[in-house]
Amino acid sequence: MAMKIRPLHDRILVERIEEGEVKKGGIIIPDTAKEKPQEGKVIAAGNGKVTEDGKKIPLDVKAGDRILFGKYSGSEVKIDDKEYLILREEDVLAILE
Repeated sequence: MAMKIRPLHDRILVERIEEGEVKKGGIIIPDTAKEKPQEGKVIAAGNGKVTEDGKKIPLDVKAGDRILFGKYSGSEVKIDDKEYLILREEDVLAILE
């Protein structure tokens, strides 16, 4: 499936990875009490950041990477009834390997 959106410059499109329903100890947490996950999968990435002198710096993250990002990072968007997050590469805390 081709994505209908391409982030610009140093922005990336992320799909949140939901945590499992049951935590350690078998406790089930209802949806209303859950926090939004801070882990996601990169769906699309921009071409890179452009510096003031016109040089393009490529992004370290690429489509398919699993990442950790800040709790209140980015902007939420809805595309084809799915929720995504658009954030800058600087909001990415780590790439999970």
